[in-house]
Amino acid sequence: MKKVTMIVAHPDDETLWAGGTVLNHSEWKWRIFTLTRRNDPERSAKFRKVLSCYGARGDMGELYDGPEQEPFDPAELSQTIFDLLGKEKSSDLLLTHGPEGEYTRHVHHEAVSHSVSEAWLERKIDAAELWFFAYEDGQGKYPPRPRAGAELFSLPPEIWEKKQRVVEEIYGFNSDDWEAKANQRTESFFVFKERKRLKRWLAGADS
Repeated sequence: MKKVTMIVAHPDDETLWAGGTVLNHSEWKWRIFTLTRRNDPERSAKFRKVLSCYGARGDMGELYDGPEQEPFDPAELSQTIFDLLGKEKSSDLLLTHGPEGEYTRHVHHEAVSHSVSEAWLERKIDAAELWFFAYEDGQGKYPPRPRAGAELFSLPPEIWEKKQRVVEEIYGFNSDDWEAKANQRTESFFVFKERKRLKRWLAGADS
């Protein structure tokens, strides 16, 4: 059984960017962590209901998540990640935000990507593969869509419908809300199996 760890900034990120992959691979052993909203009764209840729906384990942090997007303190961010992971810092697959986030612009997504990828490069988190969510919105011109060059996974209709129900029935977004429109039928990831390649890619030397 493949062991998979997903680390996201906010409750609902796990579903918007990779929920179909979770549902399509229910045979994998999933651990999903969000770094904010633990003490938000409504959001935390919804997240834990989503975990149950996915058959996943997970937990929540309480980094500050105000509307002004005050940057995370890097040391506090890193410590929160490792506190949530506990002793289980190894898995077969690690998923997180892309370096530029999934839309224009959320600095928390970018910070989580940097912290997780740095920990993977330094082998503080051990995983055979690192996958970044790979979406862009044309600088806000359209809902997020797969980035060029990403690996694409088209969701079977029944899986997409289950994902949509999580977005609308558990998280409570209406069909006209941005989150529902961002719910892609094709999920996309930048996949890294070698740390040297990730270093080159982050430096812009490897497309």
